[in-house]
Amino acid sequence: MLYRLLSPITNGLLKILTKIFITLHITPNILTVSGFCINLIAGYLLMKGQFLWGAIIVLCANVFDMLDGLLARESGNITPFGAFLDSVLDRYSDMVLLLGLFIFYAQEYSTRIMVVIGFAFIGSIMTSYTRARAENLIQHCRVGFLERPERIGFIILGGLANRMPMALFFIAILSNLTVIHRIYHTWSTVKAEKKLKEGMQ
Repeated sequence: MLYRLLSPITNGLLKILTKIFITLHITPNILTVSGFCINLIAGYLLMKGQFLWGAIIVLCANVFDMLDGLLARESGNITPFGAFLDSVLDRYSDMVLLLGLFIFYAQEYSTRIMVVIGFAFIGSIMTSYTRARAENLIQHCRVGFLERPERIGFIILGGLANRMPMALFFIAILSNLTVIHRIYHTWSTVKAEKKLKEGMQ
């Protein structure tokens, strides 16, 4: 309900910012790189254990992440390289945030949380990889609950609520469940397409 109430406001603000950027001749790629740089700051804050400020900075970086795509569409500046750059820097941003948390908990000698972060690393990478690899075999593979927006959301909530270990636990579990879901979805889709082709022969 709250999201529905705030959505028109946030969409309106994003459109205003987009028009300003178009007027200033700022390209989507500049926003993409800027968002990554802001995530570097967030990763440093998380490494220092400043979870609240880290979460706020991640939220700011996420605004840039939304704006670059909107700016590309509104300005008619959609390019294959821009999409590629956005995807690559998104992955780096994910890793920077998790690395910051890993270093912090390593200094605290929190072995269990370090293991959880390790599984969060694996799940985050494999969620993207399984989709990219699967879509070489089938048309779409967007199944699963935990994609990048949800992962970032957990980190933000974990920082704001000072419940980062719990947030990391959810990322570790749900991201790897998403990978398993995508593997099953790809297998079942390939199997169904094979049966359909055999039935047409």
